[in-house]
Amino acid sequence: LPTADGRRIRAGLLLRSGTLYFATSGDLRRLMEDYHLRCVVDLRGEDELVEYPDPMGRLPGTRYLHADVLKGTVEGISQNAEARRRLEAARESDEDPARFMELVYPHILLGDSGVAAYRALFEVLLATEEGSVLWHCHFGRDRCGMASVLVESVLGVPMDLIEEDYLATNRYTDDPFSERTAANPRFIHAAVGAITREFGGVEGYVREALGVSDADLAELRGRYLE
Repeated sequence: LPTADGRRIRAGLLLRSGTLYFATSGDLRRLMEDYHLRCVVDLRGEDELVEYPDPMGRLPGTRYLHADVLKGTVEGISQNAEARRRLEAARESDEDPARFMELVYPHILLGDSGVAAYRALFEVLLATEEGSVLWHCHFGRDRCGMASVLVESVLGVPMDLIEEDYLATNRYTDDPFSERTAANPRFIHAAVGAITREFGGVEGYVREALGVSDADLAELRGRYLE
């Protein structure tokens, strides 16, 4: 992906993926031999890990980090009666099937577990001095897609290209298409709008909520851009 200042993200170092449970032997070999995988950041919940565990035993020498983006988020939302009412109405509505996820996306970034998970992801990116980092949820769309929005944004990729990359999930996922769940620019706009209102933009969120410093940002750009 190109950046606004004419550079590009280095190929093969930052990987967005669906769950590795379904990876073939060839997929895993390629991750090790071609991409020199060093760390897997798993953004799923405990229940998903039990049902579809990552095959880390077949990725020797690769660090594994579990960073649950949505842990406690539903409970947190449910404590707010008005938010619960709006979410439940949106979940049941057929007039605008995408409305439910549009309401959920800001919580992915602003919930305590989301902040902790994305902070951990940036810590991994800074700590991995060679080889690639892979992050994933189940389909590589929502939790994982928002991780990519954050990383691509601080590296300087224009928002229109970030949206195109996010929407590519709809071309590559095996998930049956549904207006309710398919990647939708409305979801990104809702999430980015929420953190812009609170932190002034994506970079403000990364600095203030995730604790990424100026020196960290310079390190990330030096390492992952060419």
